[in-house]
Amino acid sequence: MTGAEVLDVGREAIWLTLQLCAPVLIVGLVVGVTIGLFQALTQIQEATLVYAPKIVAIFVSLLIFLPMMGALMAGFMRQIAARIAGM
Repeated sequence: MTGAEVLDVGREAIWLTLQLCAPVLIVGLVVGVTIGLFQALTQIQEATLVYAPKIVAIFVSLLIFLPMMGALMAGFMRQIAARIAGM
């Protein structure tokens, strides 16, 4: 395996990681900002108010996006297996 192929596999792995993390992180970000804005508008300064809605939202987003994540990881594994078989 040449250095260019190793860099190509590494680049694809990093891109896959970003694709897998992005939906859940975006949901967590939106929920966190919404709760923070709600706290700022109502002047409720409870530090633990953010955790319960964020945990529920991330759990629901994982349930929704898990099939897509599995398909992405399976496709990447097929691609890696094809490269190994082609050696």
